[in-house]
Amino acid sequence: MTTLKKGDKAPDFSALDQEGNSHKLSDYAGKKLVVFFYPKANTPGCTAEACDLSNNYARFTANNYVILGVSADSAKAQLKFKEKFDFPFPLLADEDKSVIEAFGVWGPKKFMGKEYDGIHRTTFIIDEKGIIDEVITAVKTKEHANQILG
Repeated sequence: MTTLKKGDKAPDFSALDQEGNSHKLSDYAGKKLVVFFYPKANTPGCTAEACDLSNNYARFTANNYVILGVSADSAKAQLKFKEKFDFPFPLLADEDKSVIEAFGVWGPKKFMGKEYDGIHRTTFIIDEKGIIDEVITAVKTKEHANQILG
């Protein structure tokens, strides 16, 4: 789905999180940034993925990583999701899909024989200089931290 690849400059995004705080790419200069896109808050696969990242959060911070979750859910839905599972990272409420489209993860999907447009579960690892280091499209929701950290 995405045309972004390793070595590309990450899109200069700006979006609000579950509490209305602004996040943009430049805020994370000097840090490794994990931006994980997920279809919908509080659904089984998305919950498994976010919980796996949360459970391994200390490993990420020890390696200079910051994590941002992104979906098209409302700030209210993101806040409920974050509070329910006590996630230590922000969840961006990208209702206008500006970040989702900038990263190229919106497009046709198939589920149970139906075709529709939605978010393709994709994770981008961005280095300290804002360059994409890795794009993970075959996300293993229950083992995602190991896919990123090895």
